[in-house]
Amino acid sequence: MEINKAIKRAKENDQKAFNYLLDLFWDDVYGFQLKRIQNENDAEDITIQTFSKAFDKIETFDDNYKFKTWLITISKNIHIDLLRKEKHSISQIVSNDDKSVYQILDESPSPEDKLITEQHLAKLLRDIKKLKPHYQEVINLRYFQELSYKEISQKLGEPINNVKVKLLRAKKLLAEIIREK
Repeated sequence: MEINKAIKRAKENDQKAFNYLLDLFWDDVYGFQLKRIQNENDAEDITIQTFSKAFDKIETFDDNYKFKTWLITISKNIHIDLLRKEKHSISQIVSNDDKSVYQILDESPSPEDKLITEQHLAKLLRDIKKLKPHYQEVINLRYFQELSYKEISQKLGEPINNVKVKLLRAKKLLAEIIREK
C-alpha cells in the first residue's frame, strides 16, 4: 500500500490503513523519542499517545507535508506537554539549616484518576458496554483479566503495537463517555 493511499483510507476510518501507517512509522517515532528521553518505557508511552492523537486527528493532516514529519511534531509536542505537567507536579522545599533544595513528587491523583475513581463499578461497566465490541474486549482483557500486552496480542492474534493503540483509543473513548455524564 502506498503512503498517500493509506492516509486517504485512514481518513475514511479504514482500520487496515491505520495498522499499515502504525507499522510503517512506529520505529521512526519510537526512535525519535528514545534518543530524546533515553527511557524505553516513556518513549513507548509517548509513541502510543502520538499515534492515538494522530489517528484521532488524521482528517487535519495536510498532504503538502510529509506524514512522518507530522507524526514527529505531534510526538515532540506530547513530550513537551508531559514535561510541563511534570514540572508543575514537583514542588521544591528548601531546608533552612543547609539551604539545599529537595524536590518532592506530588502523587495526588490526576483529574482523570479522580474521574475514574468516582465511578461505581456497575456504572463503569454500563459505560464500557457503550463502546464497540473490539474496544470492550481489549479493556476487559487488560483491566479485568489483567493480561499483559503480549498475552492480549496472542489472544487477539494482533501485533502488540495495534493492541496498545487500540487500548489507548478505547480508554479515550471511555473517558469521553464518562465525561458526558
